[in-house]
Amino acid sequence: MGIPDFQTLMLPLLRSLSDGSPRSTQPTIDAVAADLGLSEAEVREPMPRAKSPLFTNRLAWAKLHLKRAGLISSEQRGVYQITDRGRGVLRDPPARLTLRYLARFPEYVEFRNRSRVSSERLPESSSQPDGEDERTPEEYLEYGYSRLRAALAEEILSRVAAMPPAFFENLVVDLLVSMGYGGSHQDAGRAVGRGGDEGIDGVIKQDRLGLETVYVQAKRWQGTVGRPEIQRFAGALQGQRARKGIFITTSAYSKEAQEYAASIDATIVLVHGAQLAELMIDHGIGVSRVGTYEIKRLDSDYFSPE
Repeated sequence: MGIPDFQTLMLPLLRSLSDGSPRSTQPTIDAVAADLGLSEAEVREPMPRAKSPLFTNRLAWAKLHLKRAGLISSEQRGVYQITDRGRGVLRDPPARLTLRYLARFPEYVEFRNRSRVSSERLPESSSQPDGEDERTPEEYLEYGYSRLRAALAEEILSRVAAMPPAFFENLVVDLLVSMGYGGSHQDAGRAVGRGGDEGIDGVIKQDRLGLETVYVQAKRWQGTVGRPEIQRFAGALQGQRARKGIFITTSAYSKEAQEYAASIDATIVLVHGAQLAELMIDHGIGVSRVGTYEIKRLDSDYFSPE
């Protein structure tokens, strides 16, 4: 079913505290997960670029909004319990507890008015969807980062296609060396050379000691790479007495090409255009850092009484 957004979690969270007993984080997680029928794998699913589970992150933000609306309280760090106002909501609960619903409570309106982040503004009319604030702040950062990264990858491929073949050769060498292949840049440059037809090929070291070699073929193509190209590459592997190969293209592979590569004894890694751009971003090839955002959270131990 997937992990619900944090607004959808608010009502099950309130129900989990309905008996009035204070509950710490883990019992609350277990209760809400059971209420929604979430599997252990779903509860543990991590955020894309963070160690913390997505479910735990969304539940934490659900707690924050319920607390700001006065529906739950926390007299002890990490321990929550329902308030009289929260019990009143459960006596006649809405189908889904939303931020618009919480706006009926003056403390919550004051809390939201203090926030100057545009994405945190309350809906101005009932015609606006409740889903406006379905993402947590961390998820907004993830979404923005993904959008920027996707646009950068597209721009990289466009620029690669417009550059001369010699540039593509240097690009592949730079990338392979940065990934740990080819030994030194000079060694990799000698081993990977021009191959014509908008492509390069060669044999490079798998590691700096040269314990094993990897055959490389890279094609700056616009069309899809089919099975015949991969078959020829597999034959070249045998001719070079290499058991491993990397085929890089700026385009894509046909289904038949992928199936053939997976069916043979030799290990052939197929890198398509989108993956090439992602690898260039990850290893700093052709890109530069614009800025860094450091995310911090409250140090509860600092504010604990000695």
